Amino acid sequence: MVTLAEVAQHAGVSASTVSYVLSGKRSISATTRQRVERSIRELGYHPNAGARALASSRSNIIALMIPLRTDMYVPVMMEIAIAVATTARTHGYDVLLLTGEEGPDAVRRVAGSGLADGMILMDVELDDERLPLLRETDQPAVLIGLPADTTGLTCVDLDFKATGALCAEHLAMLGHRDVAVVGEAPAVYERHTGFAERTLDGLRTRGRELGLRLLHRPCEGGYDAMAVTLARILDERPGTTGFVVQNESAVEPLLALLRQQGRAVPEDVSVVAICPEQVAVQASVRLTAVAIPAQEMGRHAVEHLVAKLDGRGGDEVVLLPPELTVRASSGPAPAQP
Repeated sequence: MVTLAEVAQHAGVSASTVSYVLSGKRSISATTRQRVERSIRELGYHPNAGARALASSRSNIIALMIPLRTDMYVPVMMEIAIAVATTARTHGYDVLLLTGEEGPDAVRRVAGSGLADGMILMDVELDDERLPLLRETDQPAVLIGLPADTTGLTCVDLDFKATGALCAEHLAMLGHRDVAVVGEAPAVYERHTGFAERTLDGLRTRGRELGLRLLHRPCEGGYDAMAVTLARILDERPGTTGFVVQNESAVEPLLALLRQQGRAVPEDVSVVAICPEQVAVQASVRLTAVAIPAQEMGRHAVEHLVAKLDGRGGDEVVLLPPELTVRASSGPAPAQP
C-alpha cells in the first residue's frame, strides 16, 4: 500500500504539504497542488479513512435513512438509494444505509455519534416525527419528500400535487367524468405519507375544478386485493370510465381484471398510472403515465447535501415538475347510451 511519505517523495514536497492538499486546511499554490495530485493518481494512493476522519473531523460518509416497509414499492426506493450512492462517490462520500423503522432514534444516533457528516431522509410523512429533532441538531440534512411544514429544511421531491392535477387534466380532456383512484395500501395514508397525500390533494383539487367525480380507494396491491377493490369501485360508481393508479403492484392485476370483465383498454376504460417508467412500458398495455424520476431525486438530494457540507447551500424546496407520457392505455371516454 502506497504511503503519504511515498507520495511526498514522488512529488518532491514535504509530507505536510501532501496532507494540506488532501485536507484543504491550508492554501497551497496551484502548481504544487497539481504536482501532488498527479503523484496521487500515478501511485494510486488512497488516504486511510480513519486517519483522514481524525485529521478533518469528517467521516466522508452520508447516512441514508430509508425504512423498508412491506406496504412500499421497494424497487423505487432502491433506485433512489443507488442514485444516492453513485452520486455520493463522485463527491468522495460513501453511504451508510439505515433501513430500520427507528424514527427519531435513528436521527439521534447519527447526529450524536459522528457516524456520518450528513443525512438524507426518505419515506417522509406530512407530520414526520423525525423533523423536530432534525431541526434541533446542526447536522446537515436533505429530505427526499415533502412534509407539511418545510421551515428550516431542504427538500427534494417530485411535485406530487402537480402530478395528481396533471392526471386529472388528461382524463378530463378525453371526456371522462367518473374517475376512480386506486391508491397505495391503507397504511400509507394512515401514516400520512407525503407523496400519497399530495397526489390525492392534486387530483381532488383539479378534479373539482374540471367537474370530475372522483372516488379514491386504497389497495394493498396484488390480484386478490385488486379484485375486491375493483368490485367495490364498480358497485359504487358503475359509470367509471377512468382510472388513476398510484400503486405499482396493482397495475397488472387491474389490467387483467378489466380484460376478464370484457372492458377494453382504452376503448371502454382509460388507465393512467403514476409509476416508474419501466413499469409503464412493460405492462400488458403500455401505460399513459407520470414517471417517478428516482435517479434525478437521488442525485439532487446528494448535490444539495454536499453543498451544505461545503458551506455553500441553504434551506430550499426543490420540486421536480411532472411529465405525463401518453401511451396506449388512455383514450376518449366512450359515448354515453
